[in-house]
Amino acid sequence: MSTTFPDGFLWGAATAAHQVEGGNVNNDHWEMEHAPHTPFVEPSGDACDSYHRWREDLDLVAGAGLNTYRFSLEWSRIEPEEGEFSRAALDHYRRMVDGCRERGLNPLVTLVHFTQPRWLLHDGGWTGAKTGDRIARYTEFVAPILDDAAYVATINEPNLMATQPVMARMAMSGQEIKGLPRPDQEVADALIGLHGRMTDALRGVRPPVGWTLIGRENIAEDGGEDVMRAERAAFEDQFLEVARGDDWVGQQIYTCARFGPDGLVAPAPELHTLAHGMERRPEALGAAVTRAAEVLGGNTPILVTENGIATADDEDRIRFTTDALTGLAAAIEGGADVRGYVHWSLLDNFEWMLGYRPTFGLVSVDRTTFARTPKPSLAWLGEVARRNGLV
Repeated sequence: MSTTFPDGFLWGAATAAHQVEGGNVNNDHWEMEHAPHTPFVEPSGDACDSYHRWREDLDLVAGAGLNTYRFSLEWSRIEPEEGEFSRAALDHYRRMVDGCRERGLNPLVTLVHFTQPRWLLHDGGWTGAKTGDRIARYTEFVAPILDDAAYVATINEPNLMATQPVMARMAMSGQEIKGLPRPDQEVADALIGLHGRMTDALRGVRPPVGWTLIGRENIAEDGGEDVMRAERAAFEDQFLEVARGDDWVGQQIYTCARFGPDGLVAPAPELHTLAHGMERRPEALGAAVTRAAEVLGGNTPILVTENGIATADDEDRIRFTTDALTGLAAAIEGGADVRGYVHWSLLDNFEWMLGYRPTFGLVSVDRTTFARTPKPSLAWLGEVARRNGLV
């Protein structure tokens, strides 16, 4: 039985600046990667050298038959010191937007994908008193290159960003981390405010503006129903409610969260993917999108801006994605307004504290030569895009 998707559906692959560009020496993550006793297993270094090889990356996306490329701007390249803006860096990202259009790709541009300039980190970070003005100024500076973007995302995964201080405190106290905990509300409130400032700064920019959120299938085990509802409200719903006033919202879905009466329940070890602690759960995509659509109340279109699996078995990547897309099609059939699917990720890239071991990519990258080698999953997803459906 074949499964088709709505006319005009977007099919793409995603990257993020720090994870693929290389040499982002002026941001907070570079500093953390090189700090004494760093939790990062290795530094990002040259990453995939995509700052120089972006044309080759776009050729891979377009050549496969996909029609969308998601990438992010690196704030610390554009404003390496406070108030000191690089027009050369901005022109680089303008060329990327233009390069997408020249290849028939829809550019989906994220303005903040986790990283911040070092100077911001050392003067308040995301919760700093001056950060709202600073992020609005950055947004206004980059706005002129966004007119030809298809979609613009302000902040990537603010609900995950708001859990990071909680996980840091848990790690320092020796607590076991079984999954993503409830966000730090001060950080959550700050990021919600920053999204508002950025959205205001983009008034008059043609592309639809939204932000991208981690979504999960939430599963209550015996006695875990109340805990699940409370955690879901804090981790997901408060951020989705903000998106009701936006042009669109991104959902980034990889797995589920299981809750017992005492909180998160870790998945069985045999279900783990190469991304530490993440349960292999392709059904999560359809379930999480359905739930997000219910919270949004039909007011905000959804784009799946990330979905994938960290695995060394590319055949399993195809099986996982087939099952995930089957669930997504069912969610759309059930009434969810979903406009596209963007796979994470295009390349095997730098996966933050886990380094280069988790391989999410449709394309492998030689760590020495940076040679790109497409995996069968890239051609497979391209065929899905050409058919606009599964066979």
